[in-house]
Amino acid sequence: MIRAGAISKGTFLLIKDEPYVVTEREFVNPGKGSAFVRLKLKSLITGQVLKQVNKSQENLEDINVESRDVQFLYADGEQFHFMDLESYEQFTMPIEGHEDKKYFILEGETVQLSFWDEKPIDILLPYKVVLTVVEAREGLKGDTVSGATKPVTVETGLVVKVPLFIKEGDRILVNSDTREYVERVNL
Repeated sequence: MIRAGAISKGTFLLIKDEPYVVTEREFVNPGKGSAFVRLKLKSLITGQVLKQVNKSQENLEDINVESRDVQFLYADGEQFHFMDLESYEQFTMPIEGHEDKKYFILEGETVQLSFWDEKPIDILLPYKVVLTVVEAREGLKGDTVSGATKPVTVETGLVVKVPLFIKEGDRILVNSDTREYVERVNL
């Protein structure tokens, strides 16, 4: 158990028998009345966002979530398939609730998974991911407006707006939170 006043961003909680991670926390101490904490939580199973207010002295159930390195094998229509790097055991995780993460992991890559109760519940993406451009149209001649961009498609199917000088075969750094272009990566 953990007091609501001691909860910080990134804390894992069990609410209604479902694991959540705290994505935002605000401590409020009004002049009159008791202090309270506003929490924004994200379900690690469905991806649903929950907002909750708790008195700072209230106890909530915290949980231990373990992270492990695994190899991403492939994704079919409904499941991600992984292999444990130590035991070579293969297991699956539903794509539902994690659809956006398929754009940032490549087959054969090592990724980090969060486990709760020995079940995989979340894919931990790095903040920035290097991806190869597979489809890019040419920038229009004379289109030299400062900050001009064009859409390109990377190897995972994600469409990203990039500067006009990016072409097919270039490797680019993409922010996994915002899905935005960061920079071109030189080999």
